[in-house]
Amino acid sequence: MTVGVPKEIKNNESRVGMTPAGVYELVKNDHTVYIQSTAGEGSGFFDADYKKAGAIILDTIGQVYAMSDMIVKVKEPIVEEYDLVQPGQVVFTYFHFASSEPLTKAMIQSKAVCIAYETVEDTDGSLPLLTPMSEVAGRMAIQQGAKYLEKPVKGRGVLLGGVPGVAPGKVLVLGAGVVGIQSAKMAAGLGAHVTILDINMKRLRYVNDVMPPHVVTEFSNEFNIRKHIKDHDLIIGGVLLKGAKAPNLITRDMLKEMRPGTVIVDVAVDQGGCVETTRPTTHEDPIYIIDDVVHYSVANMPGAVPYTSTMALTNVTLPYVLKLASLGWEKATETDPTLQKGLNIVKGGVVYEEIIEAFDWEATMA
Repeated sequence: MTVGVPKEIKNNESRVGMTPAGVYELVKNDHTVYIQSTAGEGSGFFDADYKKAGAIILDTIGQVYAMSDMIVKVKEPIVEEYDLVQPGQVVFTYFHFASSEPLTKAMIQSKAVCIAYETVEDTDGSLPLLTPMSEVAGRMAIQQGAKYLEKPVKGRGVLLGGVPGVAPGKVLVLGAGVVGIQSAKMAAGLGAHVTILDINMKRLRYVNDVMPPHVVTEFSNEFNIRKHIKDHDLIIGGVLLKGAKAPNLITRDMLKEMRPGTVIVDVAVDQGGCVETTRPTTHEDPIYIIDDVVHYSVANMPGAVPYTSTMALTNVTLPYVLKLASLGWEKATETDPTLQKGLNIVKGGVVYEEIIEAFDWEATMA
């Protein structure tokens, strides 16, 4: 099979769909790999590295799409790429369809086979291709949140770890999944007081067992959320519903209950956000302020640390890329239930129910 890796063109997205090591494995298994020139430079991988691994370097993104049976990317195609996607072509990337009706309709119209990293699901319910980026985003959420708590950027002026004689900052984490756990771990490491909310008691018991005493758990409900937002300095939105739009756990009216300079980092922005006032931002212009509350909602947070992110992503995607390339998408998904869950749109038809529900479409539209 011919596999194409285009250069990411989303704002400040420096990750790339495959490392030279990944290319080497595909070429070793008799596949042809096309890499767009300079696609890996943002992650520290250069054309010479890919050539040495056996890739063929192409000059333009159009050439990569035109010459490839399968496209391996990091982020969803943006408007400029819609017309490059070909009928029957496999596109393997993060799509997050439930948060974008225009993207969904464009991929339906393309007649491509869209396999979403974020819905590939193991038998135990875990999401192996989403996990490493959630780990990166969860850790970055505290890093960014701590920065935007500084007064020059309109934060409360709070140092999360405090100092002797001064209480540490308080972090509220919504969701005890991968993002929430990693956020809590980083915040706790800085010395902050952390409260983590979830509706899954098994997850809360796990958090209670593995985290230090200054990480406390509570059941998630509106009463508890309203109680905690009044005195917490940094709020992390880490709620995920597989393939579906995130619920709005913090509504617009709740902002008035927060102290001026409170910071919200909504990691769930890719799925529409778990805060009603969330809208996607970029690394170039990452924050906005509503009712004196600082919102950070960059839709590709791991793109800011592309070397780490690209390495972590290829580690988990490569086995599936190899399977798709060797068997073809039909046999690969037929024989691997985990990969089958990744099928979202197949040649003009929506095959992932949560997408239909997200837009209140009739089943006949699928």
